Amino acid sequence: MSAGTVPRTSARAVGARVPRVEDERLLTGQGRFVADVQLPGSLHACFVRSPYARARILGVDADEARALPGVHAVFVAADLLPDVHEQWHTLTGPDAVEAPRPPLADGEVRFVGDPVALVLAENPYLAEDATELVYVDYEPQPPAVDYTAAANAADAAEAPEATVHAAFPDNVMGGVTGEGQDEVDAAFAAAPHVVAATIRQHAHVPAPMETRGLVAHWQRGELTVHAATQSPHEFRSFFARLLGVPEHRVRVIMRDTGGAFGQKIFVQREDMAIVLAARKVPAPVTWIEDRRENLLAAGQSRREHGDARLAFDDDGRILAARLDVVQDVGAYPTPAPINSAALIGRLFPGPYRVPAGTFTSRSVCSNTVGRSAYRGPWEFETLAREVLLDIAARQLGIDPVELRRRNLLRRDELPFTNPNGMTYDRITPLETFEHAIELLDYEAFRKEQAAARAEGRYLGVGTSTYAEPTTGGFGMYATEGATIRIEPSGAINLYVAGGSAGNSVETTAVQLAADALGVDVADVHTIQGDTAVTPYGAGTGGSRSGAMVAGAVTETAAVLRDKLARIAAHRLEAAVEDIELSGGRAHVRGVPARALTYGEIAALAYHQPDQLPPGMPAGLEASGRYTTPSPFVWANATHVCTCEVDVETGQVTLLRYIVAEDCGPMINPNVVEGQIAGGTVQGIGGVLYEHLAYDGEGNPLTSTLMDYLLPTSTEVPVIEHGHVETPGPGAGGYKGVGEGGAIGAPAAVVNAVADALSPFGVTITSLPLGPADILALVEDRR
Repeated sequence: MSAGTVPRTSARAVGARVPRVEDERLLTGQGRFVADVQLPGSLHACFVRSPYARARILGVDADEARALPGVHAVFVAADLLPDVHEQWHTLTGPDAVEAPRPPLADGEVRFVGDPVALVLAENPYLAEDATELVYVDYEPQPPAVDYTAAANAADAAEAPEATVHAAFPDNVMGGVTGEGQDEVDAAFAAAPHVVAATIRQHAHVPAPMETRGLVAHWQRGELTVHAATQSPHEFRSFFARLLGVPEHRVRVIMRDTGGAFGQKIFVQREDMAIVLAARKVPAPVTWIEDRRENLLAAGQSRREHGDARLAFDDDGRILAARLDVVQDVGAYPTPAPINSAALIGRLFPGPYRVPAGTFTSRSVCSNTVGRSAYRGPWEFETLAREVLLDIAARQLGIDPVELRRRNLLRRDELPFTNPNGMTYDRITPLETFEHAIELLDYEAFRKEQAAARAEGRYLGVGTSTYAEPTTGGFGMYATEGATIRIEPSGAINLYVAGGSAGNSVETTAVQLAADALGVDVADVHTIQGDTAVTPYGAGTGGSRSGAMVAGAVTETAAVLRDKLARIAAHRLEAAVEDIELSGGRAHVRGVPARALTYGEIAALAYHQPDQLPPGMPAGLEASGRYTTPSPFVWANATHVCTCEVDVETGQVTLLRYIVAEDCGPMINPNVVEGQIAGGTVQGIGGVLYEHLAYDGEGNPLTSTLMDYLLPTSTEVPVIEHGHVETPGPGAGGYKGVGEGGAIGAPAAVVNAVADALSPFGVTITSLPLGPADILALVEDRR
């Protein structure tokens, strides 16, 4: 990726609101997305997709489609499966419990939109026309659409009406049971106050601006893939395993990716089909997903429910917490749904002083689109807990802000291990909460609310507080590499794995490298997203990019700084410890005139190796790899939302929205606030507007953006930011920030609406909250 024109500055780059280096390219239409990759002679792909939620495939007749001029091939499962070498995912391993994921439906379709056949033609319009000529003989079967019915059947030890996968006859893919079940039950039995509710969340989706896409080209025994992905190196590893070829024969290139939000972390079934088909034809293959396909088949998220319980003493202090969560994973979930459901349970106590707790989690299959990752996959733990806390506050007669004050952890109480084994450290739950409440002026709002109610207007305020595990993790997520090369001219190139999908990794990487080497931001160029030249990395996910890239750049720059200093010391006849590096120069401390520019040092390193210190290799290049010192680097935040609800129309108008976040020192405040705002808007949309709905037969009801509503700038208020900075344990003290907005926003919005409707005695435990839903709540209480 090439950097745009960046103003020069002599000030420190990290911590400054440096303009994004990618903006010039993107805002002038010079970005390069997958659809911009035009390879000569490319064939265009279109999938034949199932109109049934569940049916047997009795036969496929593609003769008429193949006879259409311009159609080069039509593939079905039997054509591609023999070429599948291995398809388990490195993030889960060969022994993980996963649903089978054939590239094309094999013998049975399992959701509306399931890919059955693949057409390759000279242009995308012809390919789409040809799909209408592929005749598939289906034998419809009763589908399992309601995942809760399957879960209930499993509870009753009864067979469900329909089985999605033979490997899971009760449709339960798996689950996790937390420790201390009996002890926690005893704590609830002895508690003076127990508050319980079943919280339900509906399905909604990432809906990135750029849909999925892939261009695959076999040439001279090597595969080159241009992909819209968050993790180019993992795509390379997966394709190599899938095809049974060495990794060095697979190259994945990602340039600009127009949003991803988790949907583009993993290789999906269509991606597999494209690379398998590309091996069979003497031309590149291009697939660009349209919006309807994206809503039908790219994956759903958030559909889950949980039986949540909190026990309190007479003073409103939490004694115990329990969550029994069940999530819908659809027909073909991307890897590790069981792990994400378990993490929801483990995080349920949140950043609160909870002495006892446990959980259960289950992942249940259904004949709907598979579950995919979505920004903050464990968001439900915050929704369930924070909504239940507001319900508890009303039942106990305690203001919801005061109830949280009595239970939130303070900085001086840390580290603190929650009853499910998660150890919180280096966060500021109570302090950040108080900062958000102060920014609102809570008491003034309560007075405004009372005056409005006297006029027949219904205002509400809601809060949501959470702690998020960011940055580190396990396996490949725990490490990241970087290469820095000072070219013979003195230009600086930084190579990092990539995965930038609107999250400004490009800009933050340049800022970090500029400061680490003592140069101007404009002197650094970054190359990302090409597995042929960049070091291996896990890509974007888990709010990891900024902190992990910071660690990799710090490790690598330290090696390069040492080499710069040693060369300068040798040339200037000074001690190495007397060399200072700043402003793109190496100079002798106290004698700034005795100096070499980095360009002059580079000229020595490349062109006059005999002038280097004895034993030093030529060139100015270093590679480093950073491993996080902690599997979890915690960030925390409080969201505060105020709103007005029109009880005659069900319309919700958001008035103010405040986010106070502790994500450690900020590399670029503009980027941090942009990430918070983007996630917050997605969380707002997930409550008030978005709903991936199905009817009882498994037919999707919201397969266009006319039906699937997304929030726009007219529905979202200006987001106000507050920052509390507690350094994390890694390089620079940086933490992750990418997912927090989407985690905290839903509960804050729900609690604000519930507070507005409290005069009617409304309790909200189910989403979404469209106008009709709100009117039904009010009418029910009236």
